[in-house]
Amino acid sequence: MTHHKLRDIEENADYGITLSDGTRLSARVWMPKDAGDDPMPAILEFLPYRKRDGTTARDALTHPYFAQRGYACVRVDMRGNGDSYGVMEDEYTQQELDDAVEVIHHLATQGWCNGRVGMMGISWGGFNGLQVAAMTPEPLKAVITLCSTVDRFADDIHYKGGCLLNENLGWGATMWSYSSRAPDPALREDWREMWLERLENEPFLPSTWLRHQTRDDYWKHGSVCESYDTIKAKVLAVGGWGDAYKNAVPQIVENIPGAKGIIGPWVHKYPHFAVPEPRIGFLQEALRWWDTWLKDADTGVDQDPPYRVYQMDGVRPATWHAERPGHWRTLDRWPETGIHAPAARYSFQQDGTLTDGHPPQPINVPVSSPQDCGMDAGEYCAIWLGPEQPGDQRRDDALSATWDSDPLTLDLNITGAPNIFLRVASDKPVAQIAVRLNHVHPDGASTRITYGVLNLNTPIAGQEPHELVDGEWGWGTLNLDNVAYTVPEGHRLRIAVSDTYWPLIWPSPEKTTLRIVKGAATLPTSLGPSKQRPAPQFAAPEAAPPWETETLRPENHIRRQETDMTTGIVSLVIEDDFGKVRDLDHGLINGSIARERWDIHPDDPLSARGSCHWSDEIERDQLRLRTEARCDMWSDATHFYLAAKMEAFENDVLIYERDITDKIERNGI
Repeated sequence: MTHHKLRDIEENADYGITLSDGTRLSARVWMPKDAGDDPMPAILEFLPYRKRDGTTARDALTHPYFAQRGYACVRVDMRGNGDSYGVMEDEYTQQELDDAVEVIHHLATQGWCNGRVGMMGISWGGFNGLQVAAMTPEPLKAVITLCSTVDRFADDIHYKGGCLLNENLGWGATMWSYSSRAPDPALREDWREMWLERLENEPFLPSTWLRHQTRDDYWKHGSVCESYDTIKAKVLAVGGWGDAYKNAVPQIVENIPGAKGIIGPWVHKYPHFAVPEPRIGFLQEALRWWDTWLKDADTGVDQDPPYRVYQMDGVRPATWHAERPGHWRTLDRWPETGIHAPAARYSFQQDGTLTDGHPPQPINVPVSSPQDCGMDAGEYCAIWLGPEQPGDQRRDDALSATWDSDPLTLDLNITGAPNIFLRVASDKPVAQIAVRLNHVHPDGASTRITYGVLNLNTPIAGQEPHELVDGEWGWGTLNLDNVAYTVPEGHRLRIAVSDTYWPLIWPSPEKTTLRIVKGAATLPTSLGPSKQRPAPQFAAPEAAPPWETETLRPENHIRRQETDMTTGIVSLVIEDDFGKVRDLDHGLINGSIARERWDIHPDDPLSARGSCHWSDEIERDQLRLRTEARCDMWSDATHFYLAAKMEAFENDVLIYERDITDKIERNGI
């Protein structure tokens, strides 16, 4: 590890970057006070999530840490968000990426910069870091991407396996709220005009996304898997087994020369403050990366193994884990399966058993799950630190067709993406399937290890939607999400198959009955700890001092299931109160509450309905600004329907409102 002399730093809360079209972006910048005498690299984080009151807590822990160690850290609000001018039209537009390239060139030419720039980000910032790298701006030498994707259609919050994720509405509601908020009035005399411009022009993105139900050019744009070879920057990819984005790290390491990967047990958070523990010294790892590729220091990162992976021990199901037992492993390839770690192969039997090593035999097992199967799936992307993890799967298992193995005679290390091979017949022209790989404990408790979903009308990437002919789907392969999980000796494996998975995916237009006529599973296995490849060692987590705030309302997270005994409607209700705080530095008060409700009748897929409502407020002196952002989605057999409403209040007086309705044809979903 390179020794860093800690330097005194200074902060600029509103550093302006004016783009070629005249739009001024606002950045928060931390850098050493003597940067003008000793030029240094810049580290860019480019986001829509409001640096003044959105990502402030994590920014405080991270960017000053790098600045003290010789970097200029630049956290930019994208156009149309936070304290920046302009309007945002969509995610990952060419305008967004062009803006980022302009910012990179601006930073590289400043007197305090040595001409080299790195990009770092999680989720949105992890996505656009890769996308900007694919545009090859010359000053961009290194990227650290966390919890991201290389394929916007296959592995984001919109679609999965060709199925429509309900997160398409849920995260669309989040952005409907985030991008319609006012800038900080203390920074902008024309804050009111900026706010009204946003309110009038803010797109309701679920309508946009729902108009692209196949992997068309809209999704190919920004999917770096289309052109890995355009990425010349050195990429460190980081992920977590508790996150939605479990597949990107292997894809990046296998396809981008020189890339390295770290995967821990974490949800959608930076690893120096993530849960579940163990956390790692992520900032120290990032410094090793920056020092090598931005300062030409020899920190040995090029000699790091391709993968440093946390192998999780099998645990009992819980909707929240403060920590996950397990151990760190070093892997040279993904998956490790080979001559010394043969894949575990199972076939589905008519009696509901999984037999080891036998070729699949003809079976005839019906699958017709109630529409509320999946209520224990947890959140698609665990991020808000509430009870969001998958719970005990026994209820969902009872509503599915299941196949169980015999008790294992040895511990089984599943490390990679399990492959499920199925031949399926359907009684309806549009159908979907969900497959879960579960760990069954001796007392019957069922922990979800990993899962996958597939729209049977679009089984091949890029294929146009088609109705199932004569009820026969034929052979298909469903790759479950990557995982590293050890099932203990004496416990069982279970594969559960359902034709619904609510509220994670939107249901088919008709209740279906599938028949599984053949099935097999291949589980990638790995060896235990090796003396030849010692376990990776990480430093303890470090961070800069936390954001100083006064709590005015504590945060609280609720997730509950309801059944209306009169109508039979089953609901999942989510209430995330993020609290209300005052910034003790500049005094801005902000608070947010997000609510979601997902309703369905077990017998009727057309009863499905999603509703979201965000309340956001900021206060300064005698000024109180608030937005109420609502949206709903439902469907019939042929169309999706959307309704959204935006209201803005100044000192509790309604100053703006807008209603949106939309009708979009279903396209094989």
